[in-house]
Amino acid sequence: MILEEIKTKQEEIIEKWNNLKDILKPEKLQEEIKVLDSQMADPNFWNDPKKAQEISSKRNYLGEKLEEILKIDKKVKDLQDYIQLLEMEKDESLYTEVEKEINHLEKELERLEISSLLSDEMDSKNAILTLQAGSGGVEACDWTQMLMRMYLRWAEGKGFQVEIVDYQPDDVAGIKSATIIIKGPFAYGYLKGEQGVHRLVRISPFDANKRRHTSFAAVSVIPEIDEEIKVEINEEDLRIDTFRASGAGGQHVNKTDSAVRITHIPTGIVVACQSERSQLQNKLKALNMLKAKLYQLELQKQKEKQKELEGEKKDITWGNQIRSYVFQPYQMVKDLRTGYEVGNVEAVMDGDIDGFIESYLKWKAKEKND
Repeated sequence: MILEEIKTKQEEIIEKWNNLKDILKPEKLQEEIKVLDSQMADPNFWNDPKKAQEISSKRNYLGEKLEEILKIDKKVKDLQDYIQLLEMEKDESLYTEVEKEINHLEKELERLEISSLLSDEMDSKNAILTLQAGSGGVEACDWTQMLMRMYLRWAEGKGFQVEIVDYQPDDVAGIKSATIIIKGPFAYGYLKGEQGVHRLVRISPFDANKRRHTSFAAVSVIPEIDEEIKVEINEEDLRIDTFRASGAGGQHVNKTDSAVRITHIPTGIVVACQSERSQLQNKLKALNMLKAKLYQLELQKQKEKQKELEGEKKDITWGNQIRSYVFQPYQMVKDLRTGYEVGNVEAVMDGDIDGFIESYLKWKAKEKND
């Protein structure tokens, strides 16, 4: 890379960084951190441990984000000094160092650009992710469990906490359905694009004739809403059933009818929880999930109404096929919305889905701006 190319790259980096700073607003971050620090300094801060933990997590996240912005800002400014050195000294090793720094900065800006796309109101929330096997019997149930493992591995790689609140195993293999809460900053923002039908094509291990099968599993993703957000639920609109918990969780799960399933009769929404020891705790958690689903449903209705007012065609994406995972006769995972695809199926099933998440966020942002 010659000096003129390096200068051109530097100008591009400065322009991109200035645009990103307008979006990231470091000054606003500093003000938010001051407010949180003030709340954490209150002597009564830990009287509500759950709320205190949420504030602490947010403070840590914003602090790390601000620190990252300031570091990159310094690196962008340092780049100017490096170029001045290049103009004075014709040192090949210095050229190599500057090229490395430029490549590193470009990658860091790319990553920050992705995080800047998480600006919707609910993006910062935890994610409630529900997986449901489609038609296809044991093959579909096995596929649903494979998807669940994929998301658990992704969450583990991100350092997120995971809670399995409902787990309905199939009699033969896999799961009929499961609900997990993925807890961490912007978990919902990252995972919201995973909502839809996921399609698998492979030689079924359950087929003695080794034929190729196509299986489907539906993934639903909603944000876990704050307690401050009020959602009205009438008792007479609910049907509450209790049953014995299944799956992992200790011996107690099969001794009492501690698991709870709640059906919201007007909408047909069903939620279930079996992760807690007592029926009351499971009921409270199930009610919170129901509130989140009803809140999300109301937001969806508002969006559809807005589209009607704007004269747009309705584009109901809930439940539509979004991604294909082909194991045979070739290997490929492809997102049908963005066109993004990879050939390393094993890595994807081990939780390497960041490429799909990032391509979706960029695609959605472009669609919003068009």
